[in-house]
Amino acid sequence: MSDQPFTPAEERERANRARRMITWFIVFAITMFFAGLISAYLVSMSGGYWTRITMPAPFLWSTVLVLAGSLTIQLAVSSVAQGRTKLTLPLILATLGLGIAFTASQFKGWKQLVQIGITWSPNQVLAIGGEYGADFVLTKDGAPLVPADGHWYKSDDLAREHPLDAEIAEQRDRTGPYLYTLTIAHVAHVAFGLLSLVIMAFMALVKRYSADNHVGLWAGAVYWHFLGGLWVILFLFLKYVH
Repeated sequence: MSDQPFTPAEERERANRARRMITWFIVFAITMFFAGLISAYLVSMSGGYWTRITMPAPFLWSTVLVLAGSLTIQLAVSSVAQGRTKLTLPLILATLGLGIAFTASQFKGWKQLVQIGITWSPNQVLAIGGEYGADFVLTKDGAPLVPADGHWYKSDDLAREHPLDAEIAEQRDRTGPYLYTLTIAHVAHVAFGLLSLVIMAFMALVKRYSADNHVGLWAGAVYWHFLGGLWVILFLFLKYVH
C-alpha cells in the first residue's frame, strides 16, 4: 500500500465519486418511499367503494413544466461540459422559473379538487360536487355506479331493482387523501430541488463550474430529471390506474 498522498486531481475524483454515490442513494431512497405509498394505494382500492377522480387540467400543465425544466437543466450540464459556461446561469435560472411554475400549477390543481369537495380529509362521497362522469365517478368493486332518479345503482343492475343509497350514504372518499399525499410528497421533494437550483445558480454566478469540475451541477440535474420522471409516473398512475 502506497504512502504517497493523493494528487489534487485524484482527491477531486474521489470526492466526485462520493457525490455521485450519494446522489444515486437519494434517488433510490425516494423511489422506495413512493413505491410504498403507491403499494398502499393499490391495496386500498382493491375492493369496495372507490372514487375515480378526473385529474385537474393544471396537473397536465405540471407535466409539461417539469419536463421542460428537465430539458433546460440538461442543457446547462451540456454547456458546462463543452466549456460554454456563459449559458449555464441563464439555463439554471430558466429551470428554477419552470420549477416555481410547476409548484404553482400543483396548488391550482389542489384548489380545483377542493372546489368539488375532494380534500385531504376523507369527505362523504355524497358531499362531492362537480359533474358526475366528468369530474369523478363512484365505483364498487371496480365497476362504476349509475345515478338514476335520485338513487344509485350498479351498472349491471339494468332493471334498477337494487338501489345502493344506504351503503353509499355511509361511504367516505378514500381517493382524495391518497392523491394529496402522493402529490404533496412530490412537491416537498421539489422544494429541495428548487433550493438546490438556487445554490447551483450561485455557484454558476461565481464561476465555480468548469468542464472538468461540475459534479454538483450534474447531481442537481440528476435529481431534477428524477423528479420529472417521478411526476410523469404519478400523473399517469393517478389519471389511468386509480
